[in-house]
Amino acid sequence: MEASRSKRYIYFLVFLMGLVALMDQYLSLIRTTVIPYALDEFGVTAVEFSTWESIYLIPTFFIFLLNWLADYLGRKKGILVLILMMGLPSIGIVFFATSFHMFMIFYAMIIYATISNMWTIPITEEAPPETRGRLLAITYFIGLIPLYGIAGMFIPQIWGWRWLYGVVFIMMLITLFLWLFMDETTRWRNVEHRDPMGGKLLSLNLLTRRDFFYIVYASIIWGVWLLDYIFGGWAAYYLINIRGYTDTDWSMIYTVGGLSAIFATIVSGWAMDKLGRRRAIILSSILIFILLMIFGLGPIGLQPIVYIVVWFFLSFMYTWIIIYIPEVFPTHIRGACLGWVSTIARFAYVGGPLLAAFLLGLFPEMGGFWAVLGVLNLAVPILTLLLKPYETKGKSLEEIELER
Repeated sequence: MEASRSKRYIYFLVFLMGLVALMDQYLSLIRTTVIPYALDEFGVTAVEFSTWESIYLIPTFFIFLLNWLADYLGRKKGILVLILMMGLPSIGIVFFATSFHMFMIFYAMIIYATISNMWTIPITEEAPPETRGRLLAITYFIGLIPLYGIAGMFIPQIWGWRWLYGVVFIMMLITLFLWLFMDETTRWRNVEHRDPMGGKLLSLNLLTRRDFFYIVYASIIWGVWLLDYIFGGWAAYYLINIRGYTDTDWSMIYTVGGLSAIFATIVSGWAMDKLGRRRAIILSSILIFILLMIFGLGPIGLQPIVYIVVWFFLSFMYTWIIIYIPEVFPTHIRGACLGWVSTIARFAYVGGPLLAAFLLGLFPEMGGFWAVLGVLNLAVPILTLLLKPYETKGKSLEEIELER
């Protein structure tokens, strides 16, 4: 059944999910600014932090539990849980993170919520096929408003670095008010009436061989992007502590990088609707490889510019993730499959910090650190060219389910 919502409601839904995405992306990206403050206050080294991070993020392997709720309880209730899981631990960091390990507990809870990408599902199910890519890109566009860069310029100096997280509690209250006006998606209601939702073993019994194929493929792509994100968390440390840039320089670079990421969402949404999903992911990952090699091994003066361009293409790549992964799975198991993809991709959240810790010790100047990350990105175009996944451009969700 095709989505039949009014344009007015679709625009409201894009705005609401955009605010959820804004909480998600802010919490993900403020990490980079927070790390130097946390290292200094808690008296831990970069290697120690990265090692402990890999331990505290082990629960992210169970992210499928959160996403499965969107299939079992519905999209609206699932989004409510997601909003609360981002907002409440954020205010917890302000008032209760009095030690390194208390901070890491709240930090891990936040990261757990931000990796679900559940906010993509309502737009995927309600948007018309011909504009699905662009509407999801606009949702992500809202999520990338660079509040993290602006907040990093003045919040630590005025209220302390913990309030870099605390502002998310205010965002949560605003988003919860708007959530009251959200309807359950038409497709979920239709499937729920036709079929019992959830199934046994968190929907594993409902998966076909084709579903498993796309779970594995998408997990690898998302896992590579997560490695980019985890390693990218050391960009401030690299530019400030090793390359000699100031905190103000970093805040400016980070803000401009965020603006480039916003621009990338519009470009990538258009590209995926016009050129196709496969060409977009191949192009972006190859360019990320080239740029990371330059970032680590090129002249010092180029690094701020290269960082900004890398962020552009990482945003381009992530837009593919939020568009392609939800649309390639059937409605009745969409949330569960998105959860299983995210769960398998968690190898990056445990292995990534350990690999980062190893490379930080091996390459103290960090040139090889970024070069290794660049090489890892080559797995994306190689895998896509070999497996030739189904092209979803311009297809309805029903067509995708039948033809993929």
